[in-house]
Amino acid sequence: MWFQQFALTSLGHASYLVGDEKTGQALVFDPRRDVEVYRQAAREQGLHLSYACDSHGHNDYLSGVAELAAGAHPPQVWGSAAGDLGYAHRPLAHGEQFEFGNVGIEVLHTPGHTPEHISLLVYDRAASADIPALLLSGGALLVGDLARPDLLGGPEQTRRHAEQFCDTIQTTLLALPDHLQVFPTHVAGSLCGGNIGSRLSTTIGYEKHTNPILAEAAATDEFVRQCLRLDNLPAVPPYWQRMRDQNLAGVDPLGVLTEPPALRPDDVEAATDRGALVLDTRQAEAFGGGHLPGAVNVGLGSSFTTWAGTVLPVDAEILLVLDRPADLWEVIWQLLRIGYPMPAGWLAGGMTAWRTSARPIDRTPQITVDELARRLDEDAVTLLDVRQPAEWTAGHAEGATFITGAELPERLDDVPADKPVAVTCSS
Repeated sequence: MWFQQFALTSLGHASYLVGDEKTGQALVFDPRRDVEVYRQAAREQGLHLSYACDSHGHNDYLSGVAELAAGAHPPQVWGSAAGDLGYAHRPLAHGEQFEFGNVGIEVLHTPGHTPEHISLLVYDRAASADIPALLLSGGALLVGDLARPDLLGGPEQTRRHAEQFCDTIQTTLLALPDHLQVFPTHVAGSLCGGNIGSRLSTTIGYEKHTNPILAEAAATDEFVRQCLRLDNLPAVPPYWQRMRDQNLAGVDPLGVLTEPPALRPDDVEAATDRGALVLDTRQAEAFGGGHLPGAVNVGLGSSFTTWAGTVLPVDAEILLVLDRPADLWEVIWQLLRIGYPMPAGWLAGGMTAWRTSARPIDRTPQITVDELARRLDEDAVTLLDVRQPAEWTAGHAEGATFITGAELPERLDDVPADKPVAVTCSS
């Protein structure tokens, strides 16, 4: 059996390729939207992508299953029999088993994170006929954590999901052998958990000894009570609901992509005059020093997708300002993975070209901690803290107003407007 993990830091996401050298068949599990990485890996190993499957309807990114199915020689698409899926697929029920060459797959229905969630127990028959080699756990079991059960409704629905999760742990996960390697879909950086460890895999035995949530599952009421304590979970970005709906219905394939054009300053100005939105992907220090009037800043980095999905309108015509032209396709894929259209273009020559064209520039003041403290003492500013709930709970400035960045677009009216606002975040 051949096995490869694909980790994507910006989404806190991992996907997997399981292949059989004997038959040349391979399974892709929880693929992201840019699927060429799987095709290339399979090609290098002499494998064919024969099967593709999602563990659940994801909230945090668009799946690549439909993209794979739209290509030449498409794989057979699998999906949970417990899910209301709007695309053609082979439904998988709990306990079903599949074989291709020396690879065996057993389907486990593991609800809790979502009702339709499945995990795949993988066997390497060449090594052992009846001892499983690994578990592709999706969000059923994470490194040091479980995926959150609160994404699909209010308190009562969260309670039901927590009860389902408790049953999943007691009857399915804890019954698996201690040696079993666990490879989750949600890894460090994902907001689908509140305390995901930094490693990319774990074992059942290690989690039994170190994961406090598994210990709580022995007492159902206590486990459910802890699951309902949502105050320290990361705030949910507003684009997540769109992701799940599209994933369950079936994501529209991207097809052949055409690179956005490099635009001169006069073209960018004309586009903004008709309503286009400028997304400046440079770091905050550079943006603060000078940017296009009306531009939105999301620095390219590990949290780019989360913040882009928080501040960009879903139907915006987007123009890019880049730190360097080589960043273009990285930014494009970050946006495509969370459902935004191809950008309409990018500023050729960057801010240097804009400045030398003698067009207006805005600046965002940035102040030191000492300066902030002085202004707070003088009651000259309102301090707006936009960090995550756990960060706020761990410590914050006295008198600060707390609204997470994810909630801010919908709660701007809650920001005091009687004086200038200073904004602080964790970085």
